[in-house]
Amino acid sequence: MTSNGQVSGASLGGLAKTSLREQALDQLRNAVTSGEIAPGTRLVETELSAALGISRGTLREALRQLQQEGLVEAGDRGRLTVRTLTDAEILDMFEVRAALEGLAAGVVSARPDRAALVAKLQIALDALEDARGSINDMVEVDLAFHRLLCELTGNTTLVRTWEALAGSIRMSIMFAGTDRAVANMSVPRHQQVVDAIATGDPHIARNAVDDHMREAAQNLLNRNQVEPRSA
Repeated sequence: MTSNGQVSGASLGGLAKTSLREQALDQLRNAVTSGEIAPGTRLVETELSAALGISRGTLREALRQLQQEGLVEAGDRGRLTVRTLTDAEILDMFEVRAALEGLAAGVVSARPDRAALVAKLQIALDALEDARGSINDMVEVDLAFHRLLCELTGNTTLVRTWEALAGSIRMSIMFAGTDRAVANMSVPRHQQVVDAIATGDPHIARNAVDDHMREAAQNLLNRNQVEPRSA
């Protein structure tokens, strides 16, 4: 502490970039959204804390965050299970996404600095085209494009609302299977949204997002279609 009663930054030790809670949260989130921990699985604190090497208190903090993200839900006696998304929930979620991202597209398309903002979206789209690695990594690049669209509005409430859906979005994509997940990350489909925003017509931009989300939701719902069995 300095002579004037203020705390000197030099006297404080550096904090770790990630806490045990954040590390546990990342591992659990990845396990749930990738399907490693299947929908409907009951989450037993003693087993998870032992597997992760953390205290049950730290585990509970991570699980509370996953519950807020919509990845796990409380059942009888407060027991937590991995959430199972129904077709109706997926449709509802994509309707909300369409409303949020449609609003974002309309706002960005009407901005006087639209060309600069479109250039940023194009860079994010190029990153999606170049994305390699695990399907989880590719999904994150895809979500980064959609998050950026919301962020470019400068509307923090819109961004926070979109972020609240991020966990469920990941789940719906991953549980649909790799082929459908990759299909939804098609660069030409996303390019249509960028091109619509570039027109400067908010109506065209919003309609492009509506079409994008409608097609994406239908693609995910098709995961439930079962191929005919051979005799």
